[in-house]
Amino acid sequence: MPIKIPDTLPAFETLVHEGVRVMTETVAVRQDIRPLQIGLLNLMPNKIKTEIQMARLVGASPLQVELSLVRIGGHKAKNTSEDHLLAFYDTWEEIRHRKFDGFIITGAPIETLDYEDVTYWDEMKRILDWTVTNVHSTLNVCWGAMAAIYHFHGVPKYTLDEKAFGVFRHHNRNPASVFLSGFSDDFQIPVSRWTEVRADDIRKRPGLEILMESDETGVCFVQEEGGKRLYVFNHVEYDSTSLADEYFRDVDAGAPIKMPKNYFPHNDPAIAPLNRWRSHAHLLFGNWINEMYQTTPYDLDRIGPRG
Repeated sequence: MPIKIPDTLPAFETLVHEGVRVMTETVAVRQDIRPLQIGLLNLMPNKIKTEIQMARLVGASPLQVELSLVRIGGHKAKNTSEDHLLAFYDTWEEIRHRKFDGFIITGAPIETLDYEDVTYWDEMKRILDWTVTNVHSTLNVCWGAMAAIYHFHGVPKYTLDEKAFGVFRHHNRNPASVFLSGFSDDFQIPVSRWTEVRADDIRKRPGLEILMESDETGVCFVQEEGGKRLYVFNHVEYDSTSLADEYFRDVDAGAPIKMPKNYFPHNDPAIAPLNRWRSHAHLLFGNWINEMYQTTPYDLDRIGPRG
């Protein structure tokens, strides 16, 4: 089944070109099934790029998925037009009455700030608490994962002396996990962050299990007992050129940045990088959606403590 998104969303044509099946509202209403309701709280400055990355992975599912785009109400986006936001996004306040089978919270380029110094931290805390009662399963990514694991479990983040930047080998710590079904014993995932959470802190918290980690860059993927909340600290959703875009952006700006490790062939930025993580990105999102489908109530109103 395809993903249902507005046919005027910029991501629509890109996904069609890539072979991702999408459908319009007119076609969707003809199907006598309940689509999975997945919300995307998009905290990234370039929202269109993130929409495409996430919709690409969600849309690969054989199930019909309806994707709702959500933004922080009190924060003004710098790199996305107000027209785009008004046309395709709801603020969290506008959708807080709804229930969702799944909810994705993205990263944000604010990771070196203390959480309490983030201008929308109070709203972020309300959203995280709201997911407990209104969302069946939440997938938190990068800064969103660090914020959520700090909010719910008090796990701190630490600033790195040097940016973790590149494509790194990761280990499968629990092949029996439903979220790692089909995963290799080791695999490669893009990493781009100035902060980290540490395995020792996570292992001290009951109910948390590390599913993926790297010898070089540490913890990548943590499952909360019961699978209600997942924390992914690295970027399985990245495009082939995402790290290159970040690298050239910083070089052009004169910012201190080293070449991403294990990324450009022969360490030559003039050569296009190869994508070595795409299949595992689809596996991860497919496993998440499948587990969500198997366990979510048919009646959306039953999601939450009564579910």
